[in-house]
Amino acid sequence: MSRIAIVSAMHEELRALLPLVQGARIEERAGRQCHIGRIDGRDVVLVLSGIGKVAAATTTALLLDGMDVSALLLTGVAGGLGDGVRVGDIVIATTLLQHDLDASPLFPRYEVPLTGRSHFAADAALCDALEAGCAQVQQSPPAGGAALGLGAPRLHRGLVVSGDRFVSTAAESRALRSALPLALAVEMEGAAVAQVCADFARPFAVVRAISDRADDAAAGDFGRFVAEVAALLSRDIVRAALARLPAV
Repeated sequence: MSRIAIVSAMHEELRALLPLVQGARIEERAGRQCHIGRIDGRDVVLVLSGIGKVAAATTTALLLDGMDVSALLLTGVAGGLGDGVRVGDIVIATTLLQHDLDASPLFPRYEVPLTGRSHFAADAALCDALEAGCAQVQQSPPAGGAALGLGAPRLHRGLVVSGDRFVSTAAESRALRSALPLALAVEMEGAAVAQVCADFARPFAVVRAISDRADDAAAGDFGRFVAEVAALLSRDIVRAALARLPAV
């Protein structure tokens, strides 16, 4: 029976999800522990990808090539770029792009060489399931958000950009917003996952909690936000989304 892969970039996110897995067993693949079991009757495999595009691409490839994975969900955190995308909000990526990819003048900026494309679209049905899960979670968000002075999370859907750099200065953030004005958020894995899933013709979706505004304050309270807010948001959204997906 095919499985849905749930990929986390950070330990805190994986730790929040693991207690949901029933009948878990572990398989070692490429130095990664693949936690195989069921969440609410759904066959799943949970994996820590590690941080960055190469780690994410490696993890995605090993899941899709030999783990009987029919779809992939990537969870985690991101820096907010778009107007109105504030700390504590949730972003679902409808398309993804590598903001640090530039093979010009041989190829247009951002285009993946030899593919003719720079944007990779997430699966609409998976995005809709995540949105429904977000709506449920918005009714009872993690208490840690209020403790950090955050309001109820708002949902955004649109472009998310990825690169092998933690964007943490206002100057970098302004440059990204100028170059890619439609970008809602920036992170370090999603576009790599998207490219590999496109190669395998397998559906995927990416959901991110906004941990910072990708500016000079980006490092402040990051660890606390991940542990007390983002990991719990991801857990609850994924669980609610899985319940809304058709049988695979």
